[in-house]
Order: sequence, then structure tokens, then C-alpha cells
Amino acid sequence: MDNSAKIKQLGAKMLSDADSSDEQDFGSFYLSRFLGFQTTYKDDLCIVSFEAKSPMFNPQGTLHGGVIATALDVSMGHLLHHKMGAGATLEMNVKYLLPINGGQVRCEGSFIKKGKTIVFLQSHLYREDQRLAAYASATWIPINK
Repeated sequence: MDNSAKIKQLGAKMLSDADSSDEQDFGSFYLSRFLGFQTTYKDDLCIVSFEAKSPMFNPQGTLHGGVIATALDVSMGHLLHHKMGAGATLEMNVKYLLPINGGQVRCEGSFIKKGKTIVFLQSHLYREDQRLAAYASATWIPINK
């Protein structure tokens, strides 16, 4: 099977996984299922892990920066929701350090400072070799429904 056929097959599987449910809950919403995100919590950490697959790559053959930013954002947003309730991103700053060519990826979202009206979070994204590949800091506003 040639490379384009493999990418098409992997993409079809990703789409099938995303379509497997109508849930739009934290830990299982359409985009997280499509990208294969697995979300776990440990103390004040939210860990989002997934496999970097070729349909997620940019034309240079590395994990697309938008996928990286999404994983970082999800790890922070899920942590905020898990510990404090709903919130919205006010701003996010991402730094890309190393390319990711495949393998398992892990994001660890954590709090920098919890305020009543503003919350500061950060997330670190590691490649399969445990090297830091990207990190983000973000400002969030809790939403009291």
C-alpha cells in the first residue's frame, strides 16, 4: 500500500472514531475523538495523550501546529472544568520547540494561579522520547452558569 493510501485509510479510521458517538462532553467531544485524545487527571494535572498520525501532519511531514495548539488548549480547558467549572480562553501563547514526526504525544495542563475572576494555566507537550516539544500559557475566565 502506498503512502497516500495509508494516509487515506488512517483518515477514514479517525473520521469513523469521531462519528462513533453524538456525545459532546468533556473527555469525549467530536474533535477529541477525531484526534484520538485520551484525557486523564492526576491531582492538579490534566493529561491529554494521543498518537501523532500522518493525517495530522503538515506538508513538511511533522505534526501540524494547529493540532499541537488544540491539544495544549484542551489540557488546560479540561483541567479548569474538572477543578473549577466552565471557562473560556481569553488568550493563549504557544511556543513550538521541536518537531514531532510520529509516536505518542502527551500534554500536561496545570494551574499557574487560580483567581476568582481570572485563571492562569500552562501546558507542556512531550514527544514519545519525553523531550519537551511545545508549551503554552493561557489566561482563562471562569464562566458561572
